[in-house]
Amino acid sequence: MKRMVNITKRSITNRWIFNNFFVILLILVVIELAFVFAIQSFYYSSAREYMKSKVNEIAGVLTIYSQDSNTNFSGEIRGMVESFSDKDKMELMIINSKGKVVLTSSGFSPEETMSMPDYENMINSEESIGVGVIKQDTGEKIIAMSYPISNINSDYSAIRVVSSLKSIDEYIRNLVILVTCICIVVLLLLMFSGMYFVGSIVKPIQQINNIATKYAKGDFSVRIKNNSKDEIGNLCVAINNMADELSSSEAMKNEFISSVSHELRTPLTAIKGWAETLNESDDAEMMQKGISVIVSETERLSRMVEELLDFSRMQDGRFTLQKENMDILAELGEAVLIYTEKARREGIDIIYNEPEMLPIVFGDKSRIKQVFINIIDNAIKYSVCGGTVTIEAIEDEGNVQIAVADMGCGIKDTDLPRIKTKFFKANHTRRGSGIGLAVADEIVTMHGGTLTVLSQEGVGTTVVITLPSEKKA
Repeated sequence: MKRMVNITKRSITNRWIFNNFFVILLILVVIELAFVFAIQSFYYSSAREYMKSKVNEIAGVLTIYSQDSNTNFSGEIRGMVESFSDKDKMELMIINSKGKVVLTSSGFSPEETMSMPDYENMINSEESIGVGVIKQDTGEKIIAMSYPISNINSDYSAIRVVSSLKSIDEYIRNLVILVTCICIVVLLLLMFSGMYFVGSIVKPIQQINNIATKYAKGDFSVRIKNNSKDEIGNLCVAINNMADELSSSEAMKNEFISSVSHELRTPLTAIKGWAETLNESDDAEMMQKGISVIVSETERLSRMVEELLDFSRMQDGRFTLQKENMDILAELGEAVLIYTEKARREGIDIIYNEPEMLPIVFGDKSRIKQVFINIIDNAIKYSVCGGTVTIEAIEDEGNVQIAVADMGCGIKDTDLPRIKTKFFKANHTRRGSGIGLAVADEIVTMHGGTLTVLSQEGVGTTVVITLPSEKKA
């Protein structure tokens, strides 16, 4: 089981890493790439705009020179190149009509094999300005811009300015390093917070798993420690409540088995004892008494077995009803008649206030009579000699209401809410399996009615059965 918990932990952690961490990592990478692209585009665009403003300025000055016939254009252009004010930022070049660089602000003549994609773009395209980014052998990138001036002077074809992108690239690289560091810090914080969060889920699950294993083995003595008020905390509370219910049900089940074993042993012992006695006796009076006891105990066994079978059917969902219109007074009268003689033998009076008529009830008459038998039997069982069991039946707002009241020991207030629970017995000194009332309540509920128990310890108990009439059903 420990290995299973570890696998579960790894599984949850792995799922979090793949589903959350990697997704966030991918998002941060995409954001960083987009940021680098945007920053690079911004600064490169700014450099181009600055260079464009310069070539436009130079072209404007050259236009003025060309319009003055007394001006030596070649001399003026040479002086302009030599005195170029932005030598520290860019290099100014003059290209003649043959496409060769004849003047440079640096004073150095470039190699004839030097690539000038910006100049070629200017010539081959319809754009008035050619721009190109060139990567040199040293790895440094430069940006170049060519502006046509052949319309100003036919001896020259273009002005060309060239600027290094080294400082911009270094700045961008530093920004990238800074953003990358920030992303790493964010990922680390996310990792630590995520692992803490996963741990806050996995640790309670481990505890739940370990304690659930004990529950599976029948040990309900331990409870889950719960310090949180979230969904995990609610789950722990629910499991602890389940354990309380299971523990209570287990105790009631064990008590039920013990009680049923005792209840079965008593009539079996009586039957066996009287059978052995009758086998050795020829006394007619003894024979009659023994047969009466055997018949009585056999009926008791039969009722107990029937209760157990009904309970089993209810648990399995196989308990069915054969409903029809029935005379409720007839079934109640038969149940009262069955217990009248028994009550007399035990010194208990049954007072049956029988009404003249009650509405027809739509239900299973054998099951309804079984309810009456169970309730009357309990009333007699928990009464004392000289006591009275009162049975009344009335019509109340279209419902049929049957009340069975005794003057017995009553039920404690703490036991009353659980009195209809399966296996529960409020008084362990009296015979019974503890499921008769639960079966009766289930039958009444299946008929759309209610079974209410009113009791006061030392005073008595009243059971009220309410069934809908045929019109309401």
